[in-house]
Amino acid sequence: MEHLDPHEAPPEYLKQVFKRYKNMDIRNIDADEGIVDFRRMGAAGSGSVSKVVILAMPLSSLSSLDNNFSGTLSDYELGLVIIPSLIPIDVQAELVDEVLYEELPNPNHKTNLHAHYRVDFKDWQNSSPEAIIATPIDPTVHKSLTLSQVMAKKLRWITLGGQYDWTKKVYPEEEPPEFPSEMKWLVGRLFPEMEPEAAIVNFYSPGDTLSLHRDVSEEVDRGLVSISIGCDCVFIIGLNKSDTDKDHIVVRLRSGDALYMTGESRFAWHGVPKIIPDTCPSDLSEAVGKSCKKVPFPMTNKRINLNVRQMRERRKNA
Repeated sequence: MEHLDPHEAPPEYLKQVFKRYKNMDIRNIDADEGIVDFRRMGAAGSGSVSKVVILAMPLSSLSSLDNNFSGTLSDYELGLVIIPSLIPIDVQAELVDEVLYEELPNPNHKTNLHAHYRVDFKDWQNSSPEAIIATPIDPTVHKSLTLSQVMAKKLRWITLGGQYDWTKKVYPEEEPPEFPSEMKWLVGRLFPEMEPEAAIVNFYSPGDTLSLHRDVSEEVDRGLVSISIGCDCVFIIGLNKSDTDKDHIVVRLRSGDALYMTGESRFAWHGVPKIIPDTCPSDLSEAVGKSCKKVPFPMTNKRINLNVRQMRERRKNA
């Protein structure tokens, strides 16, 4: 597998694309013809757009992706598979519940807050909204955070399974914490070419972005799975080999959509310049809210992204 520098800067042409959509008025997004929008296209069944494979595959089939292609994954130049509306609302809500109520309280799974706070998420769903849940390691730099503050905005990500070191940009050598069982089963059945070992769950609010980057720290080139839950977003992905606009696409992702980044797209630059407010499905907000009435998670204006990957080659006896 070719070594790629995780610290390398993205190409200038992609930076300009990112900047354009980051600064775009929300009112202009629907009409922007540069965005691949499946609802606007009426995308159904199988087709291709700008080197992208678009599939309609019901979750109930739980079948290998290979069975849904007219060829093999290597037949597609970019290798990016987009499956609109793959995950039903009820399953999306179950995934959110698993992350928030089972995995967030697990001290083995780190969040963005752990670098600067002493955090205790144990039994957080039974705490008062004004309860202090994060106390600063250095009180001269940071202030204590209440549960409502954390859930509304301050919680940005949580790592599941293999705990990625964001400073060194490597995975620890020691055995990682156990990957969430239900998520592993679901992702493993839908995308059997990869073994779920690590995930980064991002929590976005309107105004948040995800800078252009490449996921290059894994020791294998197995496909990377991304599942969108909640508000719509604008997603950009592009190659590093060109300075033209022919080697990138811009996609509007909605709740339940799934990406499978394989082939050239596995190590492509990608990012999220825009979260589109007030687009979370109302039935998803209601389903997530029922799980915790005391401190309901503000799903209405949130986007959650599950980014699942395999870190190392499969163990022979696993």
